[in-house]
Formats: sequence, C-alpha cells, structure tokens
Amino acid sequence: MRIAVLACAALAAGALAGRANAVGGSYAFRGGTPAEQAQVRAALDASSFDWSVIPRRVTVVIARGAAPSATAGTVVLDASLLDTGRFAWGVVQHEFAHEVDFFVLDDADRAVLADALGGAAWWPAGPALEHGSLTCERFATTLAWAYWPSADNVMRPESIADEGGDVAPATFRALLDGLLAAQQDSPISTR
Repeated sequence: MRIAVLACAALAAGALAGRANAVGGSYAFRGGTPAEQAQVRAALDASSFDWSVIPRRVTVVIARGAAPSATAGTVVLDASLLDTGRFAWGVVQHEFAHEVDFFVLDDADRAVLADALGGAAWWPAGPALEHGSLTCERFATTLAWAYWPSADNVMRPESIADEGGDVAPATFRALLDGLLAAQQDSPISTR
C-alpha cells in the first residue's frame, strides 16, 4: 500500500508543481516583541504551504523559555528561539503544521499519511514514544521541510532515517496537496 500511495503521489507531483505562493493564514499574537512576531510572519511567508487552509485563527503565544508546542488553536514559541531569526523558522512551521493536523486532516487523511510516513502511532498513547516515533511529529517535520526545503531549515533531514526524511519533498507535497484538493472537491465536507 505504501508503495502505491507514494507512486500516485509522485505522478501527481508534476501536476501540482505550479502551486501558488503561500498564504500566511489567520493568527493573533499573545506576547513577544514586534521583532519576534515578525519572525513568525517571516517563517510562515518563507513556506510555500498555504496556511490559510487552517479554518480558524491560531493564537501564537511567545514567551521566553517556553518549550515550542502546539495544541488545537494555540502555538507556543520560545522568544529566545525567535530571536535567532531564520534558525527558528522551521520550528515555527513545524508547530503550525500541527494546526493543519488538528483542524484540516481527518482519520482517513491520517491513515494515508501514516502509510507514507511510518511511525509507531499518530498520537501519543500508552508508553511514552520518542518524538520521531509519533507520526503526528513526522507529519509536522515533513511538512515544514517539504514546503521550505532550504539549507537554513532546521527540520532538514540528514538521511532517510531522520524524522522528515522518509518521503521526498515533492512526493509529500503532491500527497498532501492531493488530500487537501480532495477535501475541497468533496460534495459533503465535514471540515
């Protein structure tokens, strides 16, 4: 099944290669300096992903010493990390990718993505799993890398064994773009 999914995604890559530039989405800040907030905007703008697919406003909480994380509707970022500039952009995109997971994907989408990305479980459950064993984390890292494949992206995999290295960027973009397009083409949308 995994090979079939990847093969279909690769075939669709050419058709979707002309994707429009990204749209920043809807978000509001709680905390952070104007410069730190500008880094979040720059990170989202650097990505070719259309963040406007997230159907609700995301609150971006910026606090010094905060561990980067995401819950449904909220992204938390460390002010010190944002102060590093471009170094932070992949992390910002990774956390926003969780918002795509929370609000855009359904279980059928997750099953298709899990088949391509691997991982022990989509969500944490039971015994603690390492970050890279969670498919939701593999998804977020791969999205951040696939839509901003820059040498500056800290989500860049060093090998295919790394968290974001299982699927080539073009293949992942085709797969995710296809899933998102299918949602829009669906006559009955529950999203």
